[in-house]
Amino acid sequence: MSAELTSTAALWWAVLFSGVYHGVNPGMGWPLAVSAGLMEARRGAMAKALAALAVGHLAAMTAILLPFSMMTLLLDWQSEIRIGAGLLVVAMGIYLLINRKHPRFLARVPPSRLALWSFLAAMAHGAGLMLVPIYLGLCGTDVADAGHQAAQQLMGQNILTALTVAGAHTLAMTFAGGVLAVIIYLWLGLRFLSKTWFNLDIVWALSLILVGAFGIYSAQIGH
Repeated sequence: MSAELTSTAALWWAVLFSGVYHGVNPGMGWPLAVSAGLMEARRGAMAKALAALAVGHLAAMTAILLPFSMMTLLLDWQSEIRIGAGLLVVAMGIYLLINRKHPRFLARVPPSRLALWSFLAAMAHGAGLMLVPIYLGLCGTDVADAGHQAAQQLMGQNILTALTVAGAHTLAMTFAGGVLAVIIYLWLGLRFLSKTWFNLDIVWALSLILVGAFGIYSAQIGH
């Protein structure tokens, strides 16, 4: 297997791993799905809540990645954009380390609008930004000098890649969060969650810094 294929495979694994990581993080909403199931005393309510959270998360990932996929500057300034995106992710991580308070506006979103809550939570916590360095590493820009038609084709491929990355990431997130939600719902209950779950805020912020630094490093190596 060539080094390029190995690198691409590693990036796709990173997409899935980040989805599992987001899914496990209670800040992405799976406790709300458990709560919905327990309040309505039926599993269907929990499944419906998980679906709404997935829709909101997918929308947030797509909203972050699509603008990058449609940047014509990406063809000529790939390394610079990847470094800039990495710095942005690092800055978001540092901000979350300094500011530990959860955004108050999330508490004002009614429980009936879980998709909206999920979208806003993903945006506020920088979940979409975490995917940017990984996504940019998957974008193919080797034919940037092949003319306008090739550039248009490449941009179309990048848009498809953005949608695929967002979809694969969201599926992994929903699966991981769903597994935890089912375990808590069927056997442990929210009381166990409130007593035993540890705070992931610091880990989340540090992971953003790590991913951003990796994006900067990989851009310099690729350049």
